[in-house]
Amino acid sequence: MRILCALDFSRMNPDMPVNETMGMDMTKQTARTEDAAAPPDASSSNDPPAGAPAEQPDPAAVAADLKDKLLRVLAEMENLRKRTEREITDARIYGVSAFARDMLAVADNMRRALEAVSPELRASAEPGVKALIDGVELTERELLKALEKNGVRQFTPRGEKFDPNVHQAMFEVPDPSVPAGSVVEVVQPGYMIGERVLRPALVGVSKGGPKSAPTPPAVNDNATAPIQQS
Repeated sequence: MRILCALDFSRMNPDMPVNETMGMDMTKQTARTEDAAAPPDASSSNDPPAGAPAEQPDPAAVAADLKDKLLRVLAEMENLRKRTEREITDARIYGVSAFARDMLAVADNMRRALEAVSPELRASAEPGVKALIDGVELTERELLKALEKNGVRQFTPRGEKFDPNVHQAMFEVPDPSVPAGSVVEVVQPGYMIGERVLRPALVGVSKGGPKSAPTPPAVNDNATAPIQQS
């Protein structure tokens, strides 16, 4: 069989000797066998060997990370609680601002009606007219009491220093007997709701007298609110 194989191969390659051909075949076959039997190179793979235990995280680092996350969550919850309480308080105090601003026109009209009746006319009025006047006065007091119950209070700054945050100057009054910049006349009372200005007071300001000492301006959180005028 060896002779036949060599003869057949020599027919395909007539220029190559038979012995050299058989030697080359044996060398290639031996090399393939050794490559197949050789163990894989451990340095060419990054996978851990089979059966090796997995790397465990550091317990101290895990505990520190969990503590940091817990503190962050607690801080966020505390901020949320404070913000919610502040929003609830603001909604309770300032939620009636629009309604209260509309009711100020009713209070102004009642005050104008009462001021239109002079003391002489009231003294000489018939009993029915006096009862009507008394009823208007009682209604005005009840309205102001209801507004104050809901955090809306009236203020008349006569004699105070003019403050542009809560006062609106309508005219100037030459009066050297009072310090310049003082409120000498109140055309329309102002209203506060909580710590905000619901409506500034319409006032007349003095000029010509000695300058009054400067005072720090009051905080007006509702400076951009529309002014209700009747």
